[in-house]
Amino acid sequence: MLLDKTILELAAGLRSGEFTSVDLVNECYDNIEKYNPQVNAFITIIPKEVALKNAQEVKLNSPLSGLPFVLKDCFVTEGIKTTAASKVLENFIPPYSATIYKKLLDAGAILVGKMNMDAWGHGGSTENTDFGVTKNPWDTSRVPGGSGGGPAVAVSARMAVFAIGEDTGGSIRNPAAWTNTTGLKVTYGRVSRYGAIAYASSFDTVGPVAKTSEDCAVILETIAGLDNLDATSSPKPVPAYSSLLDKKMSEIVIGVPKEFYQDGLDPEIKAAVLQVSTELKKSGAVIKEISMPLFDLCLPVYYLIAPSETSSNLARYDGIRYGHGRDCFTDETTRRILIGTYALSAGYYDAYYKKAQQVRTLFIEEYQKALSQCDILLQPITPNNPPKFGELLSDPLQNLLADIYTVSQNPVGVPSLALPCGFTKSGLPIGAQIVGKMFTEELLLSVGHQFQKTTNYHLQKPKL
Repeated sequence: MLLDKTILELAAGLRSGEFTSVDLVNECYDNIEKYNPQVNAFITIIPKEVALKNAQEVKLNSPLSGLPFVLKDCFVTEGIKTTAASKVLENFIPPYSATIYKKLLDAGAILVGKMNMDAWGHGGSTENTDFGVTKNPWDTSRVPGGSGGGPAVAVSARMAVFAIGEDTGGSIRNPAAWTNTTGLKVTYGRVSRYGAIAYASSFDTVGPVAKTSEDCAVILETIAGLDNLDATSSPKPVPAYSSLLDKKMSEIVIGVPKEFYQDGLDPEIKAAVLQVSTELKKSGAVIKEISMPLFDLCLPVYYLIAPSETSSNLARYDGIRYGHGRDCFTDETTRRILIGTYALSAGYYDAYYKKAQQVRTLFIEEYQKALSQCDILLQPITPNNPPKFGELLSDPLQNLLADIYTVSQNPVGVPSLALPCGFTKSGLPIGAQIVGKMFTEELLLSVGHQFQKTTNYHLQKPKL
């Protein structure tokens, strides 16, 4: 299957004439026709004739030229429906495009679909959607993670070469762990957020979901960089990530924060994640146990600041501009709006929102201290295996706890790479994340690449 190849292998094959972009698009649509009815990953499928026309006309001017990709449906696309998986935007056709989409089109990539998600990014399972739940291709009775379940499922089931997601508190990494894909939460500001429908503006990041760390490196070279339309985007130069993947592991110190491996972490996940450190040690890395005592505060800080920002961001959806009113919000979205509005209200602002921002500053110091003792941190992504449908919806607290290992990085702004690292006895995927200092994506991608050179977890596919 062509879609099993890496991006660089596909680029080489296209240039040599071994196959064409039309072949890739046809294979994508064959898989969409075969698998999407089982998993419901797409909200909008681009008409096949449109994708084929783009494939026939493509000029091979970048490694992404001619490659079919998908977008989480939180990125506005001129002339193509964009819903954020909410009935509020059920018929919204944007008049402009997100920077990320324009960059990929300029690189010659071919959009084949807009993907399902938890509405507005609110959830960790892709069940809080108004367009039908997305199912995990490894076990269709289970959730694929969220909020970006659709993009991860598309890559896992080979319905696209790569996907673009948005990570506010684990929305790329959580589904990557549960679908056996590789996903990158970038440093805040590394990739433009212009045209991304906001969840929590000071946490939101845009990044790739793909089969390998090398694929993520190639994609990041194209999508990263300063954007004059996004005042929070960084002017730092963009490294040639894909040519920096062979760093010697003997120079790397990997910190293992003990607080991330205590009660509440599934034993199989704990063993698989710690096995990553064993593999990297074989490659010459130094493993060092460290402490991050503020870990217990990450959930309350995240779930005060993020809902506060979302209550502000969603105020514009009043039924006048976009057609549908706020009565169309899901229960989870309503819950987060109420929490955020309460935290920002007179008499409670100092006690909740302001206090959470103060602890956020302590988190930044905590990560700085931890990363002064090592080069990267090895952490779990999820505490449990993918739940069956309804388990998280029936218990809102469990829904929040699904993010416990992924919500501390976004308030700090540091990058994190999610890697497949094993399977449970029942055959469900397990993921680990490696976290680095701000703007050290090249280090994370290099470590991920070295790990994937000595393991084959990332090569396994679901048997739909």
